[in-house]
Amino acid sequence: MPTAEPSAGWLRGALPLALAAVLAEADQHGYALVRQLAAHGFGTVRGGALYPVLGRMETEGLVEARWEPGEGGPGRKVYRLTDAGRDRLREEAAGWQRFSEAMNRLLAQNAKDLS
Repeated sequence: MPTAEPSAGWLRGALPLALAAVLAEADQHGYALVRQLAAHGFGTVRGGALYPVLGRMETEGLVEARWEPGEGGPGRKVYRLTDAGRDRLREEAAGWQRFSEAMNRLLAQNAKDLS
């Protein structure tokens, strides 16, 4: 059975953290980021959601972008997580852990009512 994609609201809130986590593994261009996110269960992330977030992260100094020539095609922008981005990733990952634990406790309290 196919897994349902996350709601747009959840994805919108989690996308910067998810992108930072993927970029912590390696520098990537936009299409590779979309593929990595899909492989991790985030569903299809469209460019209209991806690139504005990357642009804000770049403005905030969390990522840097460079153009690389394409192989037989147009060049592409490759994104790299900066040291400030790695610091933010550590902070946000800890915050996410606390948030998800709180949400799990809340949902567990009401699990009987949801069944």
